Amino acid sequence: MSANPVVVTRDGPVATITLNRPEVFNATNAELAAALAGAMSDCSADAGVRVIVLTGAGKGFCAGGDMKAAWEAVSSGRDPRPFFAEVTGNLHRAVLCLVRAPQPVIAAINGAVGGIGMSLMAACDLRLVAASAKLKTAYTTIGLVPDGGWTATVGRLVGRARATELLLLDPVVDAQRALALGLVHEVVPDADLPARTAELAARLARGAGGALAKAKALLAASLLADLEIVLEREREAILEHCVAPEFRERLAAFIAAQAKPK
Repeated sequence: MSANPVVVTRDGPVATITLNRPEVFNATNAELAAALAGAMSDCSADAGVRVIVLTGAGKGFCAGGDMKAAWEAVSSGRDPRPFFAEVTGNLHRAVLCLVRAPQPVIAAINGAVGGIGMSLMAACDLRLVAASAKLKTAYTTIGLVPDGGWTATVGRLVGRARATELLLLDPVVDAQRALALGLVHEVVPDADLPARTAELAARLARGAGGALAKAKALLAASLLADLEIVLEREREAILEHCVAPEFRERLAAFIAAQAKPK
């Protein structure tokens, strides 16, 4: 188990926030969600930070929600809604920080992406993806609905038709397909992702910080007008659906499949 679910490092004006649960491909549990919200708040408020990088430790960027933690909440005999409310509340705070931060935010997508991981990367300003990375929406397959602003941010990136395909059919999307869809800006060979991210971050850090912040704010203005409403609707839908028999059945099947010897 990783001691710190989120690690923040500084290289001059560049702050890197690393999701640090590599043993589960950085799946989000309550601790990671709270730590990410805090890290994003701190970095975005730091006048010495000119660029923020969001990435994952190990072989995953963020594989989505921690389904084992979700199963513990659902199967405990207690009301699971407080668990889901806490996790989504903190993740939604992090998403709002990503969009509102005056600094440019780069997602360095080093590996597997699923569920909330796609929402987090979509809320960033620039997205670089390793060539071997695979992306999957995952929500409807597990019997849940989107969170993290997915229905606002991903839809704006790829358009309603493609967003519907991603959400309802839940395909596995490779890096080149993600580029063609507009989900990411650039595909980078795996070994080159750290260097390319550092190069782009350094370029942005040398830029006119005030102009970049204002330009980002102007681009985000129309999104922010809807995002808080969308986040609340998604939270309400999660809390409604996390007690549905359909979700319990699909989650139990997922946990059983994961437990089988491979």
